[in-house]
Amino acid sequence: MKKFLPAILCVAALASALAARASADVKRSTLVERLDTCEAILQDVQSSTKTAISPERLRNARGIVIVNQVQAGFFVGVKDGYAVALVRRPNGRWSVPAFLNAGEASLGFQAGVKAINTVLVIMDDATVRLLLNRRFNFGAEAHAEAGIRTAEAEKVTRQLPSANVYVYTLQEGLYLSAALKTGYMSPNDDANRVFYNTNNHLPELLYSDWVQPPPEAHYIMDYVTRLSQ
Repeated sequence: MKKFLPAILCVAALASALAARASADVKRSTLVERLDTCEAILQDVQSSTKTAISPERLRNARGIVIVNQVQAGFFVGVKDGYAVALVRRPNGRWSVPAFLNAGEASLGFQAGVKAINTVLVIMDDATVRLLLNRRFNFGAEAHAEAGIRTAEAEKVTRQLPSANVYVYTLQEGLYLSAALKTGYMSPNDDANRVFYNTNNHLPELLYSDWVQPPPEAHYIMDYVTRLSQ
């Protein structure tokens, strides 16, 4: 165990630094960059025949979560990142994008640093409502499956029970464990307050018209709308 102690201490220090960064005041310009990055991740997923989300699935989707994470560690791992969520409202229109935290710590053999870019397509309103919890994990609290695009794989999945969440990742192509390697997520109230200049929380942002989208939010909203028509 002693030989692992320096690595564990280093990762613990990294985790502390990441937590401190997450709690620090975030600039609005940084949040605009995060929004643009999440739109770019979705565009990258759609640009490949291997990872593109089918139009039918998008038309029936009740929510979309786009996750940008970095995983680092040796023996003890730390994930740090952020996510943006949009939900389809009862009137059929998509909500403004809401910011989420996305990170976790894990034990087990692991080494190195890698980026994990993931799109979660949520297919029912009950699973979408998990977003309103203070802490949630789609892999632990919903039936998740990998997003699959090949004709043979699509034929197989049609014989299986429908999933609540379909997972598409650039880091691993077609498949991602149903344990959802994005880990736990939570609403980022500080980021939403700064970006929208409001004290409203996720329920109001996602399901009411109290907060109007600023110009920077229209790009991702319009793109998701076009994909799901």
